[in-house]
Amino acid sequence: MEEYVRSIPDFPEPGIIFRDITSVLQDADGLQLAIDSMIKLLDGVDFDVVAGTESRGFIFGVPIAYEMHKPFVPVRKKGKLPCETISQSYDLEYGQATIEMHKDSIKPGQKVVLVDDLIATGGTIEAAIKLVEQLGGEVVKVIFLMELAGLKGRERLKGYDVASVITYEGK
Repeated sequence: MEEYVRSIPDFPEPGIIFRDITSVLQDADGLQLAIDSMIKLLDGVDFDVVAGTESRGFIFGVPIAYEMHKPFVPVRKKGKLPCETISQSYDLEYGQATIEMHKDSIKPGQKVVLVDDLIATGGTIEAAIKLVEQLGGEVVKVIFLMELAGLKGRERLKGYDVASVITYEGK
């Protein structure tokens, strides 16, 4: 899988290696391998629904939900969903962000798998977990295509079953 991910040094700032998934998406074999590899992370997991964070969580979450014949729930940026929502704010490196879910998107007791392309600091996915739990859902697995282990996002998600296809030791 690593062969399909383009690494761009010194972006967005010196010393950072940006892990670009567009190279995965633009290659039919790479895309198929990414989806299949993420689905394998769900072997033996009992769940009812897949939820994905905007926007790259949609890219990977929808085909996983489709292949496993499960519904998909979008976790969107504030102000993008048309019906009644719940929201959760979280800290970014410089500032804050807010994500939302429809109030009726997760039923109490549903077992939820959360999907995103990358775990860095874990702030976005932690906020998504809080939304799912506020609606009465149970997060049974959190999966990523890539993990930047040096940013310690997994530590922020202690107590949850977290898995990634690729782990990069740095930031």
